[in-house]
Amino acid sequence: MVEIILHHYGISLFSERVRLALGLKGVPWRSVDIPAMMPKPDLLPLTGGYRRTPVMQIGADVYCDTLLILEELDRRHPAPSLYPGNSHGMVKALAWWADRFVFPPSLGVLAAVIGREIPADFVAERKDFGFPLDADEAASVLYRHLQQGTAHFGWLSEMLGDGRPYLLGRDVSAADLAAYCPLWLLKTRVGAKAEAMLGLAPLNGWYDRITAIGHGSPQEMSAEEALAVARETVPDDFTGHSGNDPSGLARRQEVIVRADDTGRDPVRGRLIAADGQRLVIRCEHPRVGEVNIHFPSAGFDVTPA
Repeated sequence: MVEIILHHYGISLFSERVRLALGLKGVPWRSVDIPAMMPKPDLLPLTGGYRRTPVMQIGADVYCDTLLILEELDRRHPAPSLYPGNSHGMVKALAWWADRFVFPPSLGVLAAVIGREIPADFVAERKDFGFPLDADEAASVLYRHLQQGTAHFGWLSEMLGDGRPYLLGRDVSAADLAAYCPLWLLKTRVGAKAEAMLGLAPLNGWYDRITAIGHGSPQEMSAEEALAVARETVPDDFTGHSGNDPSGLARRQEVIVRADDTGRDPVRGRLIAADGQRLVIRCEHPRVGEVNIHFPSAGFDVTPA
């Protein structure tokens, strides 16, 4: 049986989304604890330099970004679906909204309230990364975070206002997990003050239902063991796949992949598969040999090397 290996750390809200998805699926998984900030010497050999969290590893195939991780998880373990009723497009659009418009003001409120409790080196690194965690800077624009956060959490409350248990109705979806995680960050790190500032009380029942999903039963794995799994596995060769990217990039072409928002570290490799939704590049490192690194098309820039 091919093991699912999740490289993550505890306070990462994007990791929490995947942990909940694994709990919902009830599939066994291995947990590799990684540093919350650079350096990440045991992760980058697998990812070609990509440093964002989480990363899912299956053999010598490595999946980056929660959008793609959840799609791949659902493909391999279809029940219960993260996209109930063939709702892929709607669910991904709602998750995109949560990531791009609910998360930033949530982070701003957190920084304004408890920013002085966050280690200074973490604040400095995340500033370069694009996340504003400096307490003084966040406090100076707290009004904006409250305006935007209240608006978007208000939309979330309206979506659930007819009494439905989850955003799409009776079944939980990846959209619920995405919208839940900024709220999880605020509730677990800031507490009642954030709830009062942003009017979060109407979401409590929905929040409790998502929390109850849990993470399943992960088993710890060392980083060295995970690297050995990649080293001892042959990555998928995508035989028969055209490998043609819609923008005109061709299979076997050397490309550079960068996130289009934060953490834009370049990942260089040979394009071996692509379509309108995802792409795969082949990279090599002495510690792991050849690996395939998978990215979603949305949220990433791909250019000729």
